[in-house]
Formats: sequence, C-alpha cells, structure tokens
Amino acid sequence: MNKLTQKAKHPFQFYTSVKLRELTGKKARNLRELVERIKDVSGSVIYYHTHVFLQRHHYISPEPPNDFAYWASNILGEYKLGEELASIDICEFSTIRELREKIISTIENHLFETKAPLRYAPDQKEFEFIKAHSFVMPTGFTAHNLKEFIMILEKITVHAIYFHIFEARLRLERGINDFSFWIDTSLGFPELGKVIASMDPYTFTLEGLRRKLISIIQKRCAKTD
Repeated sequence: MNKLTQKAKHPFQFYTSVKLRELTGKKARNLRELVERIKDVSGSVIYYHTHVFLQRHHYISPEPPNDFAYWASNILGEYKLGEELASIDICEFSTIRELREKIISTIENHLFETKAPLRYAPDQKEFEFIKAHSFVMPTGFTAHNLKEFIMILEKITVHAIYFHIFEARLRLERGINDFSFWIDTSLGFPELGKVIASMDPYTFTLEGLRRKLISIIQKRCAKTD
C-alpha cells in the first residue's frame, strides 16, 4: 500500500492564528521584580515572551533568545544569567507551568548565588510584560492523506506551520504537535509520527521547518513502500 495515498480516518484541518498584543501594565526594574511578576502573570504572557521572537523573525536560525534572556543581558548587564535563560531548552517542557517554574528557579538561583546589589534598568528600559491574544482561524485547506498533506505544506503560510507545531504542543498544552498526532492516530503511522515529534523545531527557521517536514515524510514513505 502506498502510504502517501492511504486515506486517513479523519482529515487534517489546517488552521492558522493571528496575535493581538495587549500591554498588561506590569513592569520590572530589576531581577527581583522580574521574578515576582513572572510568578503572577498569566501563561499567555510567558508564552509570548518565550516565543514572539521566533514568530516575528522566522527567517533566523538557530533559536533566538527569549525576551527574559535578552533583557537580563542587554539591559541589566547580567550576562551569566542571560546565558542561562537563553540555554533553557523549551523542548523539555510540555506545559507553560513547567516552563515558568524553570525560568523562576533559574533567576532565583542566580540571585541566591550572586548576592550582589540589584541592578536597575534605566528609565524607559524596564521589562514590560505583554499578553498575546490568539485568534485561531481555518485556512480552508484539508488533507485526506499524506500526498495532500505535503501539497498543502508546500503552500500554506509559515504562521499555520507555527500554530500546529509550536502552539499546539506548548501553549495549548497538548504535549505533542498536531502533525505528529494526526499521522499517528488517524493515519496509523506511529513511527513517522514519532520521528516528527522528536525533532527540535527551535533549531530551524520556519521555512526550514517546512522543508524538513516534507523531507521526512517523503523519505519515510519511500523506504516503506
């Protein structure tokens, strides 16, 4: 049986999302204020500050630093902490709660170990917490098999790929990206689903991720036919 044309139990509906930024009014002037605000803000704020750079600058690779790392290094001059925050592997976390706790513990450990006087951000350089409202919309594209899936992957926007790979796994707390879930449960190809799920998507540009997904599917299907 040709895996590319095997019909899925349920078709894959491609969606995309649009972000509307909202200022929360919460700001931090130093690391202690930063960590206290991180404990208090909603999960959508944490998601925004750890992923917004990736979506805005989708042509940059490898993974860009999150906003917390950038602010610690470039505004406060806390370079060691900035490196530690930038090195947090987001792929290790399946929920925003776990990611939040890791960021908090990293900052608190730094404060405990250094015991140095707090550094304050200059005026107008405070860390400003932003919340992202996500509006999900159908793209109008539907795949009934892997052949159609590849054809659609080749032409949909990178924002749709971003939604199904990044948002579905972490912000929506599904623990796995939408593509892997569909390939495993609806097409019945668990090994192919696992290969896609095991990728580190943060090491690709979004266009690079598109090409990688298509390549993996084509090569895997060619080997098993």
